Amino acid sequence: MTTPSRTPSNQPDPAPFFTVHTALVLLAAAFIGSVVGCLTFLSGGPVAGAVLAGLVGFGVSIPVLRSLIR
Repeated sequence: MTTPSRTPSNQPDPAPFFTVHTALVLLAAAFIGSVVGCLTFLSGGPVAGAVLAGLVGFGVSIPVLRSLIR
């Protein structure tokens, strides 16, 4: 006797929350933002300025990475 599966076999698998492309772009942008923020802090900037620089680096790099990574 076999046990019934939770999802019927006639229904397709749900779509993933993120595609691999989106995950790669966001991960690379987070890395770039972290590097920019750390370098800003290490150069003598205040913590708030380093956080702001990291967020700007994150936001600016997303469209560039999106067009570069296909």
